[in-house]
Amino acid sequence: MPLRGIIREQSEIREGSGNTSRKSREGVQMRHLGKSHIVPEQPSSSFPVPFEQSRWANLPPELLLDIIQRVEARETSWPSRRDVVACASVCRSWRMVTKEVVRTPEQCGWITFPISLKQPGPRDTPIQCFIKRERATSTFRLYLGLSPALSGNLSKLLLTARRIRRAINTQFIVSLVPDDFSRASNNYIGKLRSNFLGTKFSIYDSQPPHDQKLRTGRTSRLKRRIHLKQVCPSKTATNYKVAAVAFELNILRTRGPRRMRCTMDSIPVAAVEEGGTAPTPTEFKDGMNEHHSSTSVCKGKKPITESPEPQEPIAPLVLKNKSPRWHEQLQCWCLNFKGRVTVASVKNFQLVAAAETNQNVSAAEQEKVILQFGKIGKDIFTMDYRYPLSAFQAFAICLSSFDTKPACE
Repeated sequence: MPLRGIIREQSEIREGSGNTSRKSREGVQMRHLGKSHIVPEQPSSSFPVPFEQSRWANLPPELLLDIIQRVEARETSWPSRRDVVACASVCRSWRMVTKEVVRTPEQCGWITFPISLKQPGPRDTPIQCFIKRERATSTFRLYLGLSPALSGNLSKLLLTARRIRRAINTQFIVSLVPDDFSRASNNYIGKLRSNFLGTKFSIYDSQPPHDQKLRTGRTSRLKRRIHLKQVCPSKTATNYKVAAVAFELNILRTRGPRRMRCTMDSIPVAAVEEGGTAPTPTEFKDGMNEHHSSTSVCKGKKPITESPEPQEPIAPLVLKNKSPRWHEQLQCWCLNFKGRVTVASVKNFQLVAAAETNQNVSAAEQEKVILQFGKIGKDIFTMDYRYPLSAFQAFAICLSSFDTKPACE
């Protein structure tokens, strides 16, 4: 039986708790096989018991592994890669095998599951994306693909951000879907917050750092709590500061591009050293439960947080924008974007690693462009990122360029 038939039959078993006919269920299932967004993973306990007792859940492990490996090797791009996601939704046993077979973006260069957006990109070739800005709704959407003209309707929506202007700062709320920006939702990924002048930004992740040393070190002191209801402490979400972006002030109003510096608190500088690795989460964790496991909350009193044990500080990775060169004939500052940027803009930038002399980072590694961002049309921008940044971190850094910065230009 073809793979689609297997998936269709499993969906019918899952939905067949009433007297609904099989034909009507097939119509519902086919309508959901079109273009889809990346959605957050649901706990395995949410599957009904009859769903796990189907005949496809009892396939021999060797046969099941061979099926998943064939599908994963064949579908290497979206939208066809949704078949890999469909395999993970058949049942619990299929899901476990699929998660073991599917590799991280660093290893294969593909984005498959929602957790892939929090994992580092490939080391050799960058993952190419583009951002569409909607001025009317102050919304920014990140798509997987070269450009809207080349990808068209086949572009995969990865992340969406909405800008919220306030009297003292500006915030960008990042979500997995384009119509849900509630920080109490499972679709909430993180946020970007600016200072009053728009020269400094803080990137907050909804998930704690994957590395235990980073979690109990600097980032644990920068943890922020979001009170959804002051009278309901059980619904308290937690944000973890993972990076900071700073733009250099241009007090003399001299001509030239913006100068920016990014401090990645959740990525050690050892990640770009020879033989180094970057933190790679494998699943989403419940930040609310983790927060309350180490916090005593009483109604009408401030929470008491356990202070972490002192550990040796870990040097974070620092990124700086690559210095452009002045083109005499064009009378402008230029960078080699390798054809990915076609419109001159003050927002265009390339980020490289800024290493100290005592750090074991080679000169070749310091010349590699980790993140580049630039304009290709009206409200259309390209974003290419690679190891050790994740899609979420790269998207948040690029969002900082969309905020107004009169003191930096």
